[in-house]
Amino acid sequence: MTDLPPAPIAAQRPHSYGAHGQELSDPWAWLRDPGYPKVEDPDVLAYLKAENAYFDAAMKPHAALADTLFAEMRGRMKEDEASVPQKDGDWLYWWAFQPGAQYRQWFRRPVAGGETRLIVDELAEAADRDYFRLGALAISPDGRLAALMVDDDGSERFKLKVRDLETGADIETITDQGIGAPVWTADSRGVVFTEVNEHWRSYRARLHRLGTPTADDRTLYEESDKGFSVGVGPSQDRSTIIIATGDNTTSEVRLLPADAPEAAPLLVAARLKDRIYSVDVSHGRLWVLTNDDHINFRLAEADPASPGEWRTVIAGSDRVYLRGVSAFARHLAITERVDGLDQIRLRTYAGDEHRIAFPEPSYSAGLASNPEYDPPAYRLSYSSLVTPDTDYDYDPDRRELTVLKVREVPSGYDPGHYASERLLVAARDGRQVPGSVVYRRGFPRGGAGKVFLYGYGAYGHAIPPRFGTARLSLLDRGYAYAIAHIRGGDDLGYGWYLDGKAEKRWNTFTDFVDVAKGLVAEGFAQPGQIAIQGGSAGGELMGVVANTDPDLWGAVVADVPFVDVLNTMLDESLPLTPGEWPEWGNPITDPAAFDLIRSYSPYENVAAKPYPPMLITGGLNDPRVTYWEPAKWAARLRATKTDDNPLLLKINMGAGHGGKSGRFDSLRETAEAFAFVLTRMGEGDAATA
Repeated sequence: MTDLPPAPIAAQRPHSYGAHGQELSDPWAWLRDPGYPKVEDPDVLAYLKAENAYFDAAMKPHAALADTLFAEMRGRMKEDEASVPQKDGDWLYWWAFQPGAQYRQWFRRPVAGGETRLIVDELAEAADRDYFRLGALAISPDGRLAALMVDDDGSERFKLKVRDLETGADIETITDQGIGAPVWTADSRGVVFTEVNEHWRSYRARLHRLGTPTADDRTLYEESDKGFSVGVGPSQDRSTIIIATGDNTTSEVRLLPADAPEAAPLLVAARLKDRIYSVDVSHGRLWVLTNDDHINFRLAEADPASPGEWRTVIAGSDRVYLRGVSAFARHLAITERVDGLDQIRLRTYAGDEHRIAFPEPSYSAGLASNPEYDPPAYRLSYSSLVTPDTDYDYDPDRRELTVLKVREVPSGYDPGHYASERLLVAARDGRQVPGSVVYRRGFPRGGAGKVFLYGYGAYGHAIPPRFGTARLSLLDRGYAYAIAHIRGGDDLGYGWYLDGKAEKRWNTFTDFVDVAKGLVAEGFAQPGQIAIQGGSAGGELMGVVANTDPDLWGAVVADVPFVDVLNTMLDESLPLTPGEWPEWGNPITDPAAFDLIRSYSPYENVAAKPYPPMLITGGLNDPRVTYWEPAKWAARLRATKTDDNPLLLKINMGAGHGGKSGRFDSLRETAEAFAFVLTRMGEGDAATA
């Protein structure tokens, strides 16, 4: 990159902050536009545009490689991809892409036969827009109307529109501050939805009656705790609208009859700190999944007349982690993990039960869309590191899986050319941390290879061993692709999550480093030949390990990284901060939390030493990780690090947390990231074969 113009240098302006008698300097605080969520400050915009121009200039010499990677990835994508039709009442519903289209079209046709009708054309709705996302599509019980949630700038403030499916006309816009999926009332004349406030917190559930002024909408529940968020959903039998509120560790549920939404909601059980529970309804009973007496949850039932009295149906287990329950007419469908492996258990209401058998020893599986209460078969999704995404129907009477669709790879894919392993790596405290690895057969062991390692490790969100077509471009160039199943996720149970949060947060970071060292010990690579990637809280992970172990990494890709942790957790005016305190700790009130977060927060811990090549991304409209976090981090790295390795910052000026919205635009960003990694890991632009 010797021919590049000078990298943008963000000015340093004196600013300090602190708490508990400690003060820290933050000379790039000015990159937060005081008018946020509007970003109009000319100095801020000039800096972000300069960084984007520098990114373009730095990647220009590698455009051919990026183009090659993009062509490969697109060639593995079925241009006219379509979902398997799913029955819901009198209709079959599915989506499909037209060849070359960035967005889906949604269709339906009568089960009894008849004309196929286009009901939502995302392609047309996204025309002339830089960003488009259909957040939800809910069909009314009578099948005549659809409620759509649409985001056209990446801010995740959705417009809730009601569409007449016969005419295709939008007949009402209920709110432009919606979030989540709306729920129809039983008479198809009302919609229950949630809204966000000025701090982007989902704080209330409301009822809108069609044909009435939105000013008359009734608030069904409003949450006063600024750390809690509200969501709504239907019970599986659609008799009940479920209103749930909570943060990352505590929940509370209310139930509302779908045929009497003006009734007072029924409180199932008042919130108790650190107790999580969820509810479904079937056969006149409440089915409650809760962690109240076991860390891995138990399943209980209750009478709606005494909803807080829970009788155990399936006890908690150290080995079996209960994750979800759907109460169908004939079975309770329980999603769980046993020794870290996905399982689906079907249990009749008489107590007979069995687990669905899958064909591989390591995989990811779960319930797919099952809108009906009493389907003849259950729709399942399945994947592994070497098996493409597969849709099954499972017949519970015959106990047979029927393959409906296997994701097609048009350019060709032979699973026999690839192998996968699951490793157990001893962490520095003695815990065994899993790692999943996939590679092309013939991969050189003994340290001559290269590894692309992915990690997340937060919020109890596991990274399962799923198939991915984009990564084949790395595997076919001699890389192994690995996933670190580190603490902070719930890969090995809810306790695995708790052991990586708040005061135990350092376990997440050291686990990731220890998995990388385990890959070295197993002969997959040498130090410096491991590229790493993570996004959001996984971007925080990237920032920490870049600070602690820079020599391990050949390249770092940090997407929308949560790296200004201390500043953010000290500012309760920001969208998510109060609800995040249970996850990270509250440094405003707790000196120990302040010290802990300060010890790892990537922005505060940048030091004068060499760093690996780094690619950092962000989104101007991102409400989850605000754009100034990656911008400030990049500015401090530039001013502090002692190497001449490339540091690139790309801010999507018209998108949010998920990057660009079109399927090809998103793929282009993946190709750019892979091109960056390949060129920085010693492959050069010859890595196109």
